[in-house]
Amino acid sequence: MTILRIDASAKPSGSNTHAILDAIEARIGQADIRRDLGADAVPQIDGTWVGSNFTPADERSEDQKATLALSDELVAEIVAADTLLIALPIYNFTVPGSLKAWIDLVCRAGVTFKYTESGPVGLLEGKRAIVAVASGGTPVGSEIDFATPYMRHVLGFIGITDVTFVTADRLNMKEDDAVSLVEDQIAALAA
Repeated sequence: MTILRIDASAKPSGSNTHAILDAIEARIGQADIRRDLGADAVPQIDGTWVGSNFTPADERSEDQKATLALSDELVAEIVAADTLLIALPIYNFTVPGSLKAWIDLVCRAGVTFKYTESGPVGLLEGKRAIVAVASGGTPVGSEIDFATPYMRHVLGFIGITDVTFVTADRLNMKEDDAVSLVEDQIAALAA
């Protein structure tokens, strides 16, 4: 089993989602591929990227290929993985900008999803995602949680429908640390 770990916390140390993913790795196995979007942010997409992405692959210039190189690398990491471990700290009710930038780079028509007469179809089926969620005050699953439904939708959009959330929410209102709050959830994860 190949595991891809995506960290997205802006905190270089003391991150609750880092700690939760560490505990998940201890349960199911160490990640083979690691991407820390907080430490090594990926760029936002721009007009040049969009133009390159929507140019047919066999017609792309060398500059367009270079523009898409990181996106191609990120997609290859997902394709190689059987399981994705994704850190989801909730910032202002939604996903961090670094994670949104990663999402924009991996959601590509004709690469990770395709359009059909009945709507879009994900092309990355047969994978599992475990999403480690931490929030200071946002209750997961509440009307102000825009992060977890968005992640479930985005992952499903690219074909990853086996999604488990390991959640430690409203941490600023509790005395327990994030990992102690999710121990039972982690214990329930099968390797």
